[in-house]
Amino acid sequence: MPSSGPRAVLLLPLLLLRAVLAVPLERGTPQQETPATESPVSGPALLSSQDTGLYYHRYLQEVINVLETDGHFREKLQAANAEDIKSGKLSRELDFVSHHVRTKLDELKRQEVSRLRMLLKAKMDAEQEPSKQGQATRDLAQYDAAHHEEFKRYEMLKEHERRRYLESLGEEQRKEAERKLEEQQRRHREHPKVNVPGSQAQLKEVWEELDGLDPNRFNPKTFFILHDINSDGVLDEQELEALFTKELEKVYDPKNEEDDMREMEEERLRMREHVMKNVDTNQDRLVTLEEFLASTQRKEFGDTGEGWETVEMHPAYTEEELRRFEEELAAREAELNAKAQRLSQETEALGRSQGRLEAQKRELQQAVLQMEQRKQQQQSQNGPAPGPEGQLKFSQDTDDAPVPAPAGDQKDVDPSEKKVPDQPPELPRLDTQHL
Repeated sequence: MPSSGPRAVLLLPLLLLRAVLAVPLERGTPQQETPATESPVSGPALLSSQDTGLYYHRYLQEVINVLETDGHFREKLQAANAEDIKSGKLSRELDFVSHHVRTKLDELKRQEVSRLRMLLKAKMDAEQEPSKQGQATRDLAQYDAAHHEEFKRYEMLKEHERRRYLESLGEEQRKEAERKLEEQQRRHREHPKVNVPGSQAQLKEVWEELDGLDPNRFNPKTFFILHDINSDGVLDEQELEALFTKELEKVYDPKNEEDDMREMEEERLRMREHVMKNVDTNQDRLVTLEEFLASTQRKEFGDTGEGWETVEMHPAYTEEELRRFEEELAAREAELNAKAQRLSQETEALGRSQGRLEAQKRELQQAVLQMEQRKQQQQSQNGPAPGPEGQLKFSQDTDDAPVPAPAGDQKDVDPSEKKVPDQPPELPRLDTQHL
């Protein structure tokens, strides 16, 4: 059964929503900045050029750098405008990015959410305005909602791929694949009882097995202090989620084929939300010592019933939602196929054009060669060929005979008109008698 799916489906709309709701840190008096001289930006620069007040510039740039490593998404991102991003149109393209890109995006999200949680606690320590605390709280709540939606799409894609795989098989192979799937689901359901998060049984199990303390001497206040890792007087979301590791290990093992780690992260989030709903009375996403001690006095703290119902007992989607999702995938697949066909046609046209250019090139080369040959023939008929440095070469003639005129240019000349070379004058003889 396919176990991979889309990650970070709602990442970019979430980023913009955070940019609207985020609480800026105290920055002091703003300094006068020089006017910008750059031209208007679009695409990736449109995202990375925004100053959101929570140091999102670095985070957004890292996200964009990762997304631009995917060729298909880079093309869509370059052509995107602000409306495409705000409306969520661009986020649908994240369903088609490669697996390693989704993995990097998940890691960036975890780091950014961790930073937001630290920021929220810093805001409370600084006793800032409650309205600003509420903005950061709503920001984190929006992240959780986006995570649930992302998980739903992941589960629908996984089911869609499973059904298509089964349809591609023959009857006997399909029966064997279905039998194997049922066996995996059976093994996954066979696990120890999962305690309700935040219950006495769950906290005592952590107290005994992780803290190494006597379960008969369980003390809620001591437990709170032990697990307030940074000693800031509250249990934040990360510190709470660390308490659920033991329960999650009962159900999910990364070594087992039937255990989906994406489902484990969704389970962790559901557990944390359950505790926050029952313990965090002021809904600031932080559990104080007073809130924690008050929760241990309620009836529900000791009465856990049948235990915690895991995520496979609560389907993330309906059949109607799956049908609409499959229609969306089919439309996107048809769009990609049409684009691939256009690109193939353009490639063929370019190949034909290149062939014509090559033929023209050969014709020109042949014409140049013929011109050179004719030129050499004319030179051999009209005169001696030039030397290596362009000078003319003449053959030596010892008789100094005149060069006959070319044929056709000679005329009949009367012998009397022919000039005889003049004889040199005779020198007078000397009279030797007078010497």
